[in-house]
Amino acid sequence: MSLRSIPPEMDGEKVALIDALLDRIACEHKVFLPLAIESGSRAWGFSSPDSDYDCRFVYVRRIAEHITPWPARDVIEFPPKDDLDANGWDLGKALRLLLKGNAVIVEWLLSPVIYRGQAWFRDGFLEFARHAATREAIGRHYLHLGERQRRVYFGDGTSVAQEKIFYALRPAAALRWMRVHPLETIAPMHFPTLMAECDPPAALSREVSDLMRRKLATRELGAAPLPPVVARFLDSEFELARVSFESGRARAPEEVVAQAGRFYRAVVDRLEREGHGSPDMPGPA
Repeated sequence: MSLRSIPPEMDGEKVALIDALLDRIACEHKVFLPLAIESGSRAWGFSSPDSDYDCRFVYVRRIAEHITPWPARDVIEFPPKDDLDANGWDLGKALRLLLKGNAVIVEWLLSPVIYRGQAWFRDGFLEFARHAATREAIGRHYLHLGERQRRVYFGDGTSVAQEKIFYALRPAAALRWMRVHPLETIAPMHFPTLMAECDPPAALSREVSDLMRRKLATRELGAAPLPPVVARFLDSEFELARVSFESGRARAPEEVVAQAGRFYRAVVDRLEREGHGSPDMPGPA
């Protein structure tokens, strides 16, 4: 079954441009595109009227492209143009990063905005990710991401670009979600769902709701002091996460690595047999 899920409020001309770009990628690079999604604020659920389009995709090279002594580049990327940013990872790169605890590919698999894809690929990859990803590795990913966002964008907290608050809040909320759900590993990608399920303090919920309301309505939130309730939440969650996730196993077990190899080979074989996402099977018109 082919996947396609585009919210009606998205710009139809921009979506058509992305569809055409994906067709060109498949044709010019001679790759399969079993999944192409929207990442960033539009998929996370806190976009503003002028939010960029962040197209991300997983690609797979043809079998013939594997039979060469010359390693191929594992990223296809384009310089951002206007409000469109598009790039993708080779499936091998996506698997290697997943086994290191990088949660980005998991978020791609969970994105509610899908430009094109094959259900068997998305569902199979997500099932493998749930099995292969560990709480420790995913927790470290969100901890380091959140601390970096706080360090880069917030400074002393006296003048903070208000839209940047979400980029630290999201990993902090994911860490809290993992703490509230001790048997789960993969937090929701959709930010409003994530906030609802992480049992946040009431004062934080009110502050975040107000920020989201203003971000939805305006193109520029401006700069202001970091709200104290947000600062307390970030610092508390990152401190707790350092205790829980800062140490632990960094390498995936050999059996999981072997399973990743089998998954990769099975995907290449099926795409080659069925031709999904090939130059002969372009995406939506």
